[in-house]
Amino acid sequence: MLTWKEVISFSVNGNPTPGRRVEKTEAEWREILTDEQFRITRKKGTEMAGTGALCSVHEAGKYNCVCCNTPLFDSTIKFDSSSGWPSFTQPIEENAIKYEKDSTFGMVRVEVMCNSCDAHLGHVFPDGPEPSGLRYCVNSESMILETNT
Repeated sequence: MLTWKEVISFSVNGNPTPGRRVEKTEAEWREILTDEQFRITRKKGTEMAGTGALCSVHEAGKYNCVCCNTPLFDSTIKFDSSSGWPSFTQPIEENAIKYEKDSTFGMVRVEVMCNSCDAHLGHVFPDGPEPSGLRYCVNSESMILETNT
């Protein structure tokens, strides 16, 4: 189980090696993503709080990267953080997520990205539920839910 200390270490000292790499040109990403998905995942945008389609979804399944379909989070570790974005306590695998220090908007945060294709997902914070204490706050537009049907 990842801890805040390990997240900070990854953001400072380097990330785990991804299982695979997916690289495309900007034009190729534009071909497969909606305008909003492109703005969020490739240009580090965010959706307005409470507007994401996956905020209130609680179906069993895996949340995959909308860009490359890499599994990122499992529905069993999703929780209602009341933040306005889908929230998770852990990634599905330690090497699924890439971490980078983000000093935009006059604050210091840890950005989370798909470790396979570098898609911006959101941020992670140390104010989640036990036992990890982590809250991965993720844009709905950056994920697709693959249900267990």
